[in-house]
Amino acid sequence: MPTIFFSYSHADEALRDEQEKHLSILKRQGLIEVWHDRRIGAGNDFAREISANLETADIILLLVSSDFLSSDYCYDIEMTRAMERHERGEAIIIPVILRPCSWHKAPFGKILAATKDGKAITKYPTLDDGFLEVANAIEKAVETLTPSNQIKKSVIPVGDTTSPTAVVLRSSNLRITRQFSDHDKDDFLESAFNVICNYLEGSLEELAQRNQGIQTRGTRVDVRHFSAKIYCNGQQVSGCRIWYGGRSSFSSGILYSNNPDLNTDTTYNESLSVESDGYSLYLKPLGMPHYGKVSGKQLTEEGASEYLWELLIGPLQR
Repeated sequence: MPTIFFSYSHADEALRDEQEKHLSILKRQGLIEVWHDRRIGAGNDFAREISANLETADIILLLVSSDFLSSDYCYDIEMTRAMERHERGEAIIIPVILRPCSWHKAPFGKILAATKDGKAITKYPTLDDGFLEVANAIEKAVETLTPSNQIKKSVIPVGDTTSPTAVVLRSSNLRITRQFSDHDKDDFLESAFNVICNYLEGSLEELAQRNQGIQTRGTRVDVRHFSAKIYCNGQQVSGCRIWYGGRSSFSSGILYSNNPDLNTDTTYNESLSVESDGYSLYLKPLGMPHYGKVSGKQLTEEGASEYLWELLIGPLQR
């Protein structure tokens, strides 16, 4: 089964999540596996894990933006190694232009991009239009790696199941539903909260480094509570308090308040509940800041992190 490696800047993580969703049907059919650095578990060597998966990937997606091009790690390490493997015929590079940027003179500029004329995803009428075009390009690449004529029927004596040339035909539709226990849901809730805290801490730090006059503060109040503040020239312009409660109480799931100095768990401006589609757990926003318009979303831990970050940084972007 071909493996797809995502090379991207963390600034584009929300777009990466959307692209991965458009590959869901290929994953469900057992035609591809996907990997990106958010798959790295706690305690593992970050650089080693990336290198190992980059070396074995069959298709390498370069999610290109100005942030990707300015990232030393994305450009000098991941992209450079990907080009070496592509030129030796060991892997296929597919550039996906996420946002308008000057990419044509980059080493991968000679490679046909996933979208027509290298059109940036954010320039399509909707993101779905752009990511669907990318998904179709990826599907065609997968077909070249796993053509039907690779399955060769051999004449095997009746009853002989030991021949090394025997081909076992099977369905790729092998996934079954499962019941998630309360323990599974509590583990997921705690893990999601920690991912969100780490994501916001990193984003706050980067925000201050990139913007003159901006100061930030991220504080782990305790194991269940996190607060953040953003200042412009010393004046607080945005802030939040995030915490998680049980699964059945009034303050259940992960809660978000616009008030970083709030001292109660019963008042909030948004909540994320733990839900299941029968195959995996996800976070579902109530949609309070958007009048319920996003309540149907199924968010991963990273997707939920970006969703809450957008609420926090929103006052600085309006």
